[in-house]
Amino acid sequence: MAAAAAAAALTPATPLRFKPYSTLRFLSFYSKNPITPRLFPPLPRRPVHFQSTFHRKRCFCSVISAALQSGEVKKTEFREKKVDEMGNKVGEFRKKVKIADIKGGPDEGLNRVGQTLVVMGWVRTFRAQSSVTFLEVNDGSSLSNMQCVMNSDAEGYDQVESGLVSTGASIWVQGTLVASQGSKQKVELKVEKVVLVGKSDPSYPIQKKRVSREFLRTKAHLRPRTNTFGAVARVRNALAYSTHKFFQENGFVWISSPIITASDCEGAGEQFCVTTLIPSSREAADSPVNAIPNTKDGLIDWSQDFFGKPAFLTVSGQLNAETYATALTDVYTFGPTFRAENSNTSRHLAEFWMIEPELAFADLNDDMACATAYLQYVVRHVLDNCKEDMEFFNTWIEKGVIDRLNDVAEKDFVQLTYTDAIELLLKANKNFEFPVKWGCDLQSEHERYITEKAFNGCPVIVRDYPKEIKAFYMRENDDGRTVGAMDMLVPRVGELIGGSQREERLDYLENRLDELKLSKESYWWYLDLRRYGSVPHAGFGLGFERLVQFATGVENIRDVIPFPRTPGSAEF
Repeated sequence: MAAAAAAAALTPATPLRFKPYSTLRFLSFYSKNPITPRLFPPLPRRPVHFQSTFHRKRCFCSVISAALQSGEVKKTEFREKKVDEMGNKVGEFRKKVKIADIKGGPDEGLNRVGQTLVVMGWVRTFRAQSSVTFLEVNDGSSLSNMQCVMNSDAEGYDQVESGLVSTGASIWVQGTLVASQGSKQKVELKVEKVVLVGKSDPSYPIQKKRVSREFLRTKAHLRPRTNTFGAVARVRNALAYSTHKFFQENGFVWISSPIITASDCEGAGEQFCVTTLIPSSREAADSPVNAIPNTKDGLIDWSQDFFGKPAFLTVSGQLNAETYATALTDVYTFGPTFRAENSNTSRHLAEFWMIEPELAFADLNDDMACATAYLQYVVRHVLDNCKEDMEFFNTWIEKGVIDRLNDVAEKDFVQLTYTDAIELLLKANKNFEFPVKWGCDLQSEHERYITEKAFNGCPVIVRDYPKEIKAFYMRENDDGRTVGAMDMLVPRVGELIGGSQREERLDYLENRLDELKLSKESYWWYLDLRRYGSVPHAGFGLGFERLVQFATGVENIRDVIPFPRTPGSAEF
């Protein structure tokens, strides 16, 4: 070990070398010839001088190692390098030119006709004719593929002819962009050279034929290569980007709320426990029950757990966000949350993302205004920046989704009290599955009726809910029966946003904790916010996956998150 370490220390520093094709990210191999760019050159044959140098270095290292072991090497035989002689400059990072860049303009690529371009991606379809072969290549940057047309004169055609280039394979293609003779696209790539980067096994499960989304959930690692899930991923990305953009432009500070917590924000008890009491020295499935430490009373001895008390995965970052709102005024969180609700429905996930802003010096009216402005902002961003994907959803997923989103972006939102909403439902000429009465929690069928039927597709905010069906932290109204809570209802989804004015009065909050038999000791720090400079404040929570559903029209929530976590399923 000592000899090896010494050998490594004394070996002259050499620049890192990557074999061509070992990585597509490092562009230092790209030719800088401005006339004929060769961004991904073929593997060169090693010249004699390169081979000999390479072997000399290997022998040199071997000699050093052997000599150190025998004690024959003297320090004077090696000149110590100065720091400024070591290492090489890191190459410049360059953004790849992708299919979306080529075809995404108003003329769909016609302005680039005649240019020599390189496309790197995965083969979607392969069609060979007598004198020409068509490859549809997609790099994930857009719904559109790049049609690559090649004949037997193209360099690397033998890889196509032999069947190595097939559906699912990754390839590097260089050619000249020309106007397309077909009607499905304006431009196509006349291939001069093709390189197989990674071949695809014949068992590749995603072929040209349509497959069900249920099947694709079992192939979640490959489903982003389909049109639907690629489009969902891009719209999801646009919604996340515009979320940060909206809050940053309006002076909010992003806060990283903890994933592990000892508090139950909702008070529902549907939390995943985080513990190290189960032995981790062997497979967890083989851990005996009697290995968990107990107290004398036969209860679990939480004092021996990692945190010294029960800990859980968070269901919300709200309480933590409130602490920073009372210092920074306006903040928001955007991160994963968890709920151990055993619901196997198209609307529920065990792991999901939440957007939770908190506004200090604000009441429920400010909260509703912020929620409205936020939703209209992100919807408009998607409509303006994801036109191709939205047209796809409008054609294949939900006809009319673009019109529905335009209504949200342009119409005024309506607000009404919970009491008025109940009266409206009772007067409806409709038999609901869940009976309606004052004090009941509105179900999805009630919410959708209000927004889709009663108000003709206009988003509706229902406010001032009964105190008994809402969380402990919501501010009690003067009537003593309701709290300053609000839910935003939108067509097709129902409740999309839930928020409230928080209870800023210490005595009211302590009384509410006592009523619900929640430990004030667990919330000591939350109560402190009411002791030291309390201010009226409000906020809301938005399930990000529900937002993606709303924007895309995709019905099952498991299809709008990369790797869904649901009861009995934690694959990938």
